[in-house]
This record gives sequence, C-alpha cells and structure tokens, in this order.
Amino acid sequence: MSTKAMTDFGILLNVAFGTFKIQLHKRLAEKGFDDLGSSFGYVFRLLEAQPQSLKQVASALGITAQGALKVINDMVAKGYVERHEEPGDGRSKRLALTPRAVAAMAEAHRFHVQFERTLAAKFGADQVGVMRLILEHVHADASADGMATVRPF
Repeated sequence: MSTKAMTDFGILLNVAFGTFKIQLHKRLAEKGFDDLGSSFGYVFRLLEAQPQSLKQVASALGITAQGALKVINDMVAKGYVERHEEPGDGRSKRLALTPRAVAAMAEAHRFHVQFERTLAAKFGADQVGVMRLILEHVHADASADGMATVRPF
C-alpha cells in the first residue's frame, strides 16, 4: 500500500471547477466577451428567467444592496444589464439582461456542452454519465437543504 497521501476530495472538486472556469472565461474572451467580472455569471443566471430588482439580486447573491449595486453598475456600463422602470413606481427599477448578455449566456451554454463532450471523448460516456449523476444528486441534496444557489462570495 502506498504511503503517499491522497489529495482531499474537496481540493479535487475545487481545482476541477477552477480549471473549468478558466477555460470558460478563455472561450468567452475569444468570442468577444473579455470584460466579464467575476460575479457576472451569477447575475446572468438570476436574471435569465426574469427581470429582478436590485434587492432581489442582492438577496440571492447573499450580499448587501450596495455590493450588488457595484456589480450591476459595472454590468450596465459594459452593456450586459439594463434598468427598466417598474410600472406604477418610477423609483423602482427592474434589472434585465441585454442582447449582449443573452449572447454571452448562449456561448457559455455551448461551452458547457462541449466541455462535457470532451470529457466523454477522453474518459468514456459511461464514466462521465456516472459523474453527472453523482453531481446531480449532490445538487439535489443541496436544493433540499436550501443551498442550491451558489453564491459568488
């Protein structure tokens, strides 16, 4: 039996995610989305289904409204988010994705699919299918515990 210590599972997961994220950002930069902030993906996912208020975004990210405002202002300046007046309340704004953000999301989705296909080509579709099944169970357990939303901080 080897005396060499195995790498902790959490470290393997962290390095795998870090590698995935680096490759994703490289692909997005190649496609013209080279100005993405570290929290943009989380906001994209939040606004993908429907526009939300700044307060809702802050709550979902687990940060203060001031922190969310800083991220949103950066996203507005870079053309990824736009503000719309709330009908009946000119003070309240709804945040929505722009066509540029939708295009970035589409490219990110394509990358996700290609990444999984590349793994399947390297390790076999069955192996990757088992890995996906395990990760889906972890996600389901997190959802049941109220932890399915991944927060950037």
